Amino acid sequence: MRRKTSLRLIRAATHIGSLSPLATLIWDISAQTLSVNPIQDITVRTGKPALILLVLTLACTPINTFFGLKEILRIRRSLGLYAFTYTCLHFLVFVGIDYGFNASLLQEAIFKKPYALVGFLAFITLIPLAMTSNRKWMQRLGKRWKSLHRLIYITGPLVVIHYIWLVKSDIRQPLAFGAAIGLLLLARLPIVRSVARRMRVQLRRRKM
Repeated sequence: MRRKTSLRLIRAATHIGSLSPLATLIWDISAQTLSVNPIQDITVRTGKPALILLVLTLACTPINTFFGLKEILRIRRSLGLYAFTYTCLHFLVFVGIDYGFNASLLQEAIFKKPYALVGFLAFITLIPLAMTSNRKWMQRLGKRWKSLHRLIYITGPLVVIHYIWLVKSDIRQPLAFGAAIGLLLLARLPIVRSVARRMRVQLRRRKM
């Protein structure tokens, strides 16, 4: 019973936390309380939640590895889909509001601005992950499903590079996200996971 209750609370917190930035943004747009540069404001407020949710998605497996919290794996898919949703909104702001869906201008921007190209590549890597995130695709792809979903290991660094090249001057925040993603990827190495499991077993024995 306790596990079911805690899982429900975790899921509820996931949905509320993930939708809050979008709800706040919609409210500010309707109330016309955005900053002096509304396009930049919307771009940042869709891009940053996408990055945060991506980091949280990557954090689920290491949290389970180090702390044995299997419940956290149940929200990984939701976090990933929310990250993809914000990424889509971020991309739509770029192609729709910034460039008015003008194909020639978009082509020029993507191939002449390194941050736009890297951001586009990160977006492309997320599409197959979002499309194959359900159980039907897991069964259909079998062992290949895990291999495909390792694309997220490429997405994380690409997003950080996109962020660094976008801000140009003060890169402390992008670097902090980069460090977090780097640590989470290191935590997935077999040797690290093996050590973490051994430590968990030893701690359980001591408690007994």
